[in-house]
Amino acid sequence: IKLSSILSVISLPELLLTGQRLYAQNFLVMETLLAVAIYYVMVVTVFSWLFRALENLLDIQRKRPQTLNEHECETLRQNLKPPVQTQKAQATRGNPPALDLHAIEKSWGQHHVLKGIDLKVENGEVISIIGPSGSGKTTLIRTINALESIDGGEIILYGEDYLKGASVVDKQQMRAGVRRIGMVFQGFNLFPHRTVLDNVMLAPLYHKLLDRAAAREQALWLLDRVGLLAHAEKYPYQLSGGQQQRVAIARALALKPDIMLFDEPTSALDPELVGEVLKVIQSLAREGMTMIIVTHEMDFALSISDRVVMMENGVVQSDMPPQRIRSDAADPSLTRIREFMGVQ
Repeated sequence: IKLSSILSVISLPELLLTGQRLYAQNFLVMETLLAVAIYYVMVVTVFSWLFRALENLLDIQRKRPQTLNEHECETLRQNLKPPVQTQKAQATRGNPPALDLHAIEKSWGQHHVLKGIDLKVENGEVISIIGPSGSGKTTLIRTINALESIDGGEIILYGEDYLKGASVVDKQQMRAGVRRIGMVFQGFNLFPHRTVLDNVMLAPLYHKLLDRAAAREQALWLLDRVGLLAHAEKYPYQLSGGQQQRVAIARALALKPDIMLFDEPTSALDPELVGEVLKVIQSLAREGMTMIIVTHEMDFALSISDRVVMMENGVVQSDMPPQRIRSDAADPSLTRIREFMGVQ
């Protein structure tokens, strides 16, 4: 709808009514209508200009913050300190496991998506989940993060009750568990009207975990960690897909999670942008972050994972270390996973 159309609906009836009253009194019909026309054009022109100025002021696309130069980045780095929780490595592996899934069931109407999934993830382990589309991979990790409810079974988080299927869930305990799990989705889901820095700061400020100064320092440190400190003041539309996904990873890390879930983090990227995201995930693995990664990048899964889990038709078909998948070609039970991964 044109602005002039909106204004005509608002202003023209009032001007015509006033004009009718005037020429009914002075009998100067043409002169009065000419004055009404002039006033109408003035009102439409002024308000159209004001609306356009307001739109330009609020239009994110017109804001083009520049990349910080190397000197500015180095100045910022000198004042940054790693967040307290990330200065030390993850706890050593052992009991209790980070995640323990027992007989997880999930259905969508008549479609049985997850059929009694059992999965144990030790602290510091990296698990890659592979499988054909529709096998339940994404649904599984969404249940881990309580984005989807489970119909049966239970999920234990660091030895404590977290999610249960049929029984009533302790909401406070569930929220506390969710806070310990970060997730990165296929889509970046960054707020387009906020800068990269603001996107990373948002969650700690929303949950009142940090004051604004501390949240800003942490966000800058995380952006430097994923190689995007120079782009801190930019808006998402100014970044490539790979850069936006790295911002999404930094945003997930801002809540200092104990476990990270990745739902096909490279599926929405052009092939040449995949590498920069995978490097960030590899650096997290080297630092001991517990991770579950749903991926179609088979070489990446074999290189980074402690275990590769293959799902098909809602069940776990295989769960084994990459070394066995590569070396044990004679085992007939590995035929399906080796064919799917393209291992010769």
